[in-house]
Amino acid sequence: MAETTAAAAEIKPQQSGGGAGVVKRKPVFLKVNELKPGTNGNNLTVKVLSSTTVLDKKSRHTSSFSSRSGAAQTRIAECLIGDETGTILFTARNAQVDLMKPESTVIIRNAKIDMFKGSMRLAVDKWGRIEVTEPASFTVKEDNNLSLVEYELVNVVEE
Repeated sequence: MAETTAAAAEIKPQQSGGGAGVVKRKPVFLKVNELKPGTNGNNLTVKVLSSTTVLDKKSRHTSSFSSRSGAAQTRIAECLIGDETGTILFTARNAQVDLMKPESTVIIRNAKIDMFKGSMRLAVDKWGRIEVTEPASFTVKEDNNLSLVEYELVNVVEE
């Protein structure tokens, strides 16, 4: 038993190197047609085709946070985004709505696929990032909208 503890003690300092030994993986960028239901960590470079505000609500609650930054506001926009392989609906929330302007090109990092009424929607939560970049040279393939494909939840029983 003492040997196991000593071996584990030798390994621990190497694993928790305080960030110095952390090797960052290079992000893998996908094309829109490669997105699958239930996935996350998706990185894409896309053009914004349209942005439609679906919710714009000011909160009436007065907390210490909202009084500092003015009235708290919830904004949600559905944005049609795409690349040369297809399009998908992106759900932009609050500050993200300002970045998702039609005609702009954005890099979306660490996005996840949410299912809404049986169809895929792309979203970025607090762990992801959206950044506006230089205009892309590709032409968006608009006749392959992944959000129009309906999926059905099937329970698989393993025997």
